[in-house]
Amino acid sequence: MTLQEIVHLYNRVGFGISPSKAKELQSQSRAKIVAQLFEASRNPAPLEIDLSELRTTLRGVKMKERKKIRALFKESAKKIHELNKTWLYKLSDTEQLLVEKMTLFWANHFVCDDKNIVHFQQYQNTLRKHALGNFKDFVIAISKEATMMKYLNTRQNKKQKPNENFARELMELFTLGRDRYSEKDIKEAARAFTGWNHDLMGNFRLHRRRHDFGEKTFLGKTGNFNGEDIIEIILQQKKCAQFVCEKIYRYFVNDQLNATHVNEMVTVFYKEYDIGKLMRFVFTSDWFYDTKNIGTKIKSPIEFLIGMHRVVPMQFEKERELVYLQKLLGQHLLFPPNVAGWKGGRSWINPNTMMLRLRLPSVLLAKGEIALDEKGEFEDDFQRFNNKQNRQRKLHVIADWKAFLLNHKNNTAQELQETLLVSPLNRGTKEYLEKLAGQDLPQYCIQLMSLPEYQLC
Repeated sequence: MTLQEIVHLYNRVGFGISPSKAKELQSQSRAKIVAQLFEASRNPAPLEIDLSELRTTLRGVKMKERKKIRALFKESAKKIHELNKTWLYKLSDTEQLLVEKMTLFWANHFVCDDKNIVHFQQYQNTLRKHALGNFKDFVIAISKEATMMKYLNTRQNKKQKPNENFARELMELFTLGRDRYSEKDIKEAARAFTGWNHDLMGNFRLHRRRHDFGEKTFLGKTGNFNGEDIIEIILQQKKCAQFVCEKIYRYFVNDQLNATHVNEMVTVFYKEYDIGKLMRFVFTSDWFYDTKNIGTKIKSPIEFLIGMHRVVPMQFEKERELVYLQKLLGQHLLFPPNVAGWKGGRSWINPNTMMLRLRLPSVLLAKGEIALDEKGEFEDDFQRFNNKQNRQRKLHVIADWKAFLLNHKNNTAQELQETLLVSPLNRGTKEYLEKLAGQDLPQYCIQLMSLPEYQLC
């Protein structure tokens, strides 16, 4: 593989690659490199924080103990922020790139939000467990998650009064897309999911008295269907495979769909709904490495932050600043904006977030400041964040330049540029980089990451 192809693959499968690692892989075949990525993600490590004390308290609490329940909710909220931080740092140093990137994708597909950390951590690891597995098993498992049942009101779905919320989103957002089913199909599917619930610890339970065991007609089929039967019938529709493949193509290949390539993906996926087989097909296809697909995607805020961290490891002295930074950039991990998730693509960039992105490398890695002279959404938010006790307008970050120099001791400035910038450079950028040729590698690195081209992968 060429250096450009390797960098492109690692940008999409992960968050970039070092020049040394990229050079090392150049002698290997595409199939072998992709196989190594899959092998590294074969047994995904769960995302876990210590919940032992919370679990013990949860098992012993009674519904009448309102004060204790409020304290539990408060502690749970803190733990969700801890899970956010833990996942970010996991992304920063994991070797299981593929499964973690797939988990990011699925978290924005099967979108959920929860204040119960016990249930929410379980949901996160269900995403991880099935990220490269069988899609049918995945949909069933997610449908039975306590977090999902609370988020889309499955718990309120009873025989006497069906709640259609989950049935509607199952088809519209998770499997088929809009206008591929009728209102009658939604009502009949909702009946099939009646009685689905969970216990206090998040384990699935079927309340038989609340379940509708009657005959249903759904997408042209009739029978005494339950929720799993509904999912089976949905997956029999080739449009389901097409819907999922289109979302994967937009996320991993290009925002603009290529009908021929998507159809090839559908042919592979529809046979068994094997996610791993589909992704292997994508990453070994010639068209994935077409120049039209390289350097064309805007990095998500998480990709942008983690990409910088993997080049220059950094530690936030005050973890709340990391939370606030995610909010400013427009993607607070584990806190989706709505059931449809983040739109992605061009929605990541507006005048305020672009200004922040271009200045952030200097702010994080060179103790730079952010000027707040002009008013705007970003400036006002940052001002509110900093106005207490007349704090300096800086983010307190410890950058590990020793690790950077150790990892890049045999790399030239040109080699660093080739792995950090993948989109074509215009004349102005080329001339600017020529003027920077005399700078040391750390300063050159900061300048590279401050360019508009670094926003693309």
